[in-house]
Amino acid sequence: MNNSLEIVIDLLNKKFGNNIVCSFSKINELTVEAKDFILIDLCYFLRNNSSCMFSQLIDLCGVDYLFYGLDNWSHFNYGSFSRAISKIKNDNLLDNRFAVVYHLLSVEKNHRIRIKVYLKTDNLIIPSVINVWASSNWYEREVFDLFGIFFSGHPDLRRILTDYGFKDYPLRKDFLLEGNVEICYDDKKCEIVYEPVSISERCIIPKVIRNINHIKS
Repeated sequence: MNNSLEIVIDLLNKKFGNNIVCSFSKINELTVEAKDFILIDLCYFLRNNSSCMFSQLIDLCGVDYLFYGLDNWSHFNYGSFSRAISKIKNDNLLDNRFAVVYHLLSVEKNHRIRIKVYLKTDNLIIPSVINVWASSNWYEREVFDLFGIFFSGHPDLRRILTDYGFKDYPLRKDFLLEGNVEICYDDKKCEIVYEPVSISERCIIPKVIRNINHIKS
């Protein structure tokens, strides 16, 4: 275990107490689960404290945990490949369905941590960290665009990847893979118009590649 990260954990536990949960993964990476109302104080502390010095935000992303841990793949005999079929279907949304994840780098200390903040499904609002790390600007716009998570205090929160008139969130697990509408140019109207999608439904069951060395003769 990284001794410098152990120091960070002790500092965080002393300052934020039960509002955070620190844990190490199997590959010795530190994850800090935090409450949304301490996020800004936590970020400033990790950036400014001399034992932390996480000066760089290298990534910020959203996660949709819809159906997480509820699906099992059916058993297949060994073969070249097969289709993974879900046995369990559950339409109930998790209370903390969405999360925002921050990956931080300390160049001075040569260590990294991950901050994870879960959000209530009916209150997808989280403070912007743009005043802590300016690099979060486009990251937060991307999460807003693709997940519908709002970052309070962001100076220019608008879509960045989808079209201006787009009304859905493509990286949510319940978003249709075919989409709802498509854009085309109408020769008569001489303008861009939206129409229902015309592509045919695709097979969305993942293909599972099997290890042929395990095939019994």
